[in-house]
Amino acid sequence: MKHDHLVFDLDGTISDPREGIVKSFNYALSHHDLPELPEATIAAHIGPPLDKTFITLTQNHDKSVIASLVAKYRERYADIGYSENTLYDGVKETLTALRNQGVRMGICTSKRADFARKILTLFELDNCFEFINGGDIGIEKWQQLEGLRQRYTITQHAVMIGDRAVDLSAAHHNGLQSAGVLWGYGSRKELEIEHPEYLFEKPEQLLQLSQQ
Repeated sequence: MKHDHLVFDLDGTISDPREGIVKSFNYALSHHDLPELPEATIAAHIGPPLDKTFITLTQNHDKSVIASLVAKYRERYADIGYSENTLYDGVKETLTALRNQGVRMGICTSKRADFARKILTLFELDNCFEFINGGDIGIEKWQQLEGLRQRYTITQHAVMIGDRAVDLSAAHHNGLQSAGVLWGYGSRKELEIEHPEYLFEKPEQLLQLSQQ
């Protein structure tokens, strides 16, 4: 195999988190006496770290306010939001096939690791992955991948797979190849700007990575 690890983003790549994220965002906004936002407005920002998204949506740069919004979001998300995920068609079958072929896989998500593990366990996919690397406020995706490289969890032969430009740019920042997926929240244009080595339209095409 050309790639010794397939590293997956979670939201928009393995599962569709729209319902839980939208409701948890509006729960946090409402708690802070801020107007709730349309689903489409919030959905357009699924992927990047929570603090950045709250800054963008509220135009508030006060660190204490943003931290409070994130905490309130996570209050609902930990209780019910994580379970309001749905798997994309074909993902479970593809991941199971890759695992059965002995392909080494991991998760690198901006979502907190404990939330990511709960979602993967919910769908009985946690045993597909050697590691689950999660983010937090102030941590960029490229820093997460850098940490995985520095700890020798992955090598330069890993490929990062995700649905947003941030996934692809983080890979290239670390000298890794990237694969964009078009069933999530990033448009073809957004992904093509980052010049991914691979661009897939459906989950089954990920099996091509095990043959290279």
